[in-house]
Amino acid sequence: MQDQQSGAILVTGGAGYIGSHVVKLLGERGERVVVLDDLSTGNREAVLYGELVEGNTGDQTLVANVLKRYGVTTVMHFAAHTIVPESVEKPLKYYGNNTACTRNLLECCDEAGVKNFIFSSTAATYGIPEDASKPCIETLPTAPINPYGTSKLMSEKMLQDLDAASSMNHVILRYFNVAGSDPDGRIGQSTKNATLLIKVAAEVALGKRDQLYVYGTDYPTPDGTGIRDYIHVSDLASAHLSALDYLKNGGESTLVNCGYGRGYSVREVIDAVNKIHGSSIKVIEEDRRAGDPPALIAAVDKIHQTLDWKPQNDDLDVIVKTSLDWERHLMSGGKPGVAV
Repeated sequence: MQDQQSGAILVTGGAGYIGSHVVKLLGERGERVVVLDDLSTGNREAVLYGELVEGNTGDQTLVANVLKRYGVTTVMHFAAHTIVPESVEKPLKYYGNNTACTRNLLECCDEAGVKNFIFSSTAATYGIPEDASKPCIETLPTAPINPYGTSKLMSEKMLQDLDAASSMNHVILRYFNVAGSDPDGRIGQSTKNATLLIKVAAEVALGKRDQLYVYGTDYPTPDGTGIRDYIHVSDLASAHLSALDYLKNGGESTLVNCGYGRGYSVREVIDAVNKIHGSSIKVIEEDRRAGDPPALIAAVDKIHQTLDWKPQNDDLDVIVKTSLDWERHLMSGGKPGVAV
């Protein structure tokens, strides 16, 4: 068996938005990487390092062969469906892909003796916090309000139970609002019909969409719009490398939030887009959507106390600028993997 410090890293969903940014950082520091992605939403060109194997994480024969062939000792699991409204309309699609496929992947990892598992989870597991004025700490009760959040929480529970019954160690990373794109301009958020606020606002600014809809202007917040903790995708990616180093150095299994510990309102995001773009985007105000909390901000003491993680892009203007730059790249006919 290979030394756990030098084995390959399997990145499921590594051709997608967040996974591709993690693969880029892993490759830049010389890690041996293999990506497993069915390319249903990912892009082949976004895999800048390592080898891409096309397939689904629920295919146990394929996964078992990949783990053995590449001598995988660490798995970073991103592959998932992530659109909340779609999860309400098609719950079984989400439980099938996000939960059942994760179960199959975990069984293969257990049988192959994989030691380190890093899981891409979500703040949607918290549901609507009882006191939205306070940052969400990791010990809050979990009460997801949609199948997406529930599918991720079920995967967390499976991973924790397997950890207790085996020698596998893990880090669960609960993301808050991921935004921005690679500052080098080589990869970015390329998902069609994206729903993330900053991505959509950037598309409106550049004429890809006609307007931005703001859902709710009467929340108990300073300007009436919802407040969220936006984290730059490159900082989120670096948190995964910090989690990897933590486990390789003997760290115990843990769960941490990924955010900056402060939030911006929808209006503040729009103002930043208008300022950096140089003109105002068209905004249409609508009623609140059911289930949207007034604020959702990460408590970040634990991630800073546990992982050696130092974010480099904690600035709304930086997040917005990299988003706009990436949209311009796509408009010019650019593809992931090709520098601006």
